[in-house]
Amino acid sequence: MKLNNKIIDDVASKISNGIPSGFKTMASEFENNCKSVLKASFEKLDLVTREEFDIQKEVLAKTRLKLEVLEKKVDELIAKQGNK
Repeated sequence: MKLNNKIIDDVASKISNGIPSGFKTMASEFENNCKSVLKASFEKLDLVTREEFDIQKEVLAKTRLKLEVLEKKVDELIAKQGNK
């Protein structure tokens, strides 16, 4: 998934804004480091977008239906074979 840099920037900015005023001189450096850590962490998670998730959910539902149909056909064939 392509990460949305705006989200990472917003999170890093909010964290940076929470730094006490005595440490504000380090805020810019901290914010940059925070962005790097967040980006690396999110990339390791191998997240998918909502769109990708919804597509896979739909594929799974269709596959499940096909499997149910095939199971019924197999059961019918087994029943027919048992009657012979």
